[in-house]
Amino acid sequence: MTRLSPMAASAGPVAQWFGEQFGAEPDGVWRAPGRANLIGEHTDYNDGFVLPFALDKGTVAAAAPGPAGLLEVCSRQAGPEVVAIRLDGLSPGAVTGWAAYPAGVAWALGQAGCPVAGARLAIDSDVPQGAGLSSSAALDCAVALALTDLARRAVPRPELAAIARRAENDFVGVPTGIMDQSAALLCQAGHALLLDCRSGESDNVPLDPAAHRLALLIIDTRARHELTDSGYRDRFAECAAAARELGVRSLREVAGVTGLAGLADPVLLRRARHVVTENQRVLAAAGLLRRGNVADVGPLLTESHVSLRDDFEVSWPEADVAVAAATEAGALGARMMGGGFGGSVIALVPAALVPAEPDPADPAAAASAAVRGAVRRAFARQGWPAPGFLHAPPSPSAHRLR
Repeated sequence: MTRLSPMAASAGPVAQWFGEQFGAEPDGVWRAPGRANLIGEHTDYNDGFVLPFALDKGTVAAAAPGPAGLLEVCSRQAGPEVVAIRLDGLSPGAVTGWAAYPAGVAWALGQAGCPVAGARLAIDSDVPQGAGLSSSAALDCAVALALTDLARRAVPRPELAAIARRAENDFVGVPTGIMDQSAALLCQAGHALLLDCRSGESDNVPLDPAAHRLALLIIDTRARHELTDSGYRDRFAECAAAARELGVRSLREVAGVTGLAGLADPVLLRRARHVVTENQRVLAAAGLLRRGNVADVGPLLTESHVSLRDDFEVSWPEADVAVAAATEAGALGARMMGGGFGGSVIALVPAALVPAEPDPADPAAAASAAVRGAVRRAFARQGWPAPGFLHAPPSPSAHRLR
């Protein structure tokens, strides 16, 4: 089983690399986690409810003040080149590639009245790109924390999440909701974040699968997605069109499926039906978690996947096969996760621990091994690359490491 790299939890390697790149010590190192969404997909930009939790994989940013008017950034994942970005006159579309994300954060901070004077940033990450684990929001939020701390500006976390979202929406051009940034900045260890994407109100709901001899297992299907290239934009537009036809500001205002009777277009009806029923599933899952009924969340996950596959039509073959194989092998529930068209599946598995080498004497570990083995075999029968597996304990939000 793939184990998590200790890199993102440690300040040392990225601080050393910063020194090699810039010839000086950083002022500090900040970390923001990736996220997994337990349930609540494509509801965020419809002003609905989501229930994400932070991962123990993340992005780290070593930073120090830099030359006035200049943002200098480098990333281990992109190679040794340092990208120099002029802050004067910075505007959407002025920077492309991975550097658009830190540039967008600097731009959004300026738009919010927190201008960046000049900074140097060295970035490292162990969040897989394209796996639906929100590597971009982890990058945005690590940079946002670093730049505001360097400027000695204490920005409340919900406001910082909105700034990071604006960087992605308006500068990079990806029409995401607020979920990913909120998860990176607001989650608590051992909890999921119930977020009302209309009001911005949030509540940390207990999520400790290990206490119930369960585990959350992420299955990386190896089918990569890129939100800027996928049908994500189409779904965003279809939901907006459905809301207009119904005469509401967003699909959040539709109380139930009976409220969709005014939709004549069958495609828009399916899209809206997913959003409305998914909001109901999120609230039901949060209620179960508050009562300690973690296992009962499993069927809701599978219902969510069916809705995403059939009504929202954003699933992909590897995800469908992974969900079917996992549930047949004993998972309590599973679903595709993220924007769709590639990425990962999340499964609720009867295992108190997901070890690298399962103990055959431990029935819970054996159950987890059975799920992993079933998914591997199903992929092999299709001739697909072997999937990856990640143990996903709910972890802390973004913070300064040193």
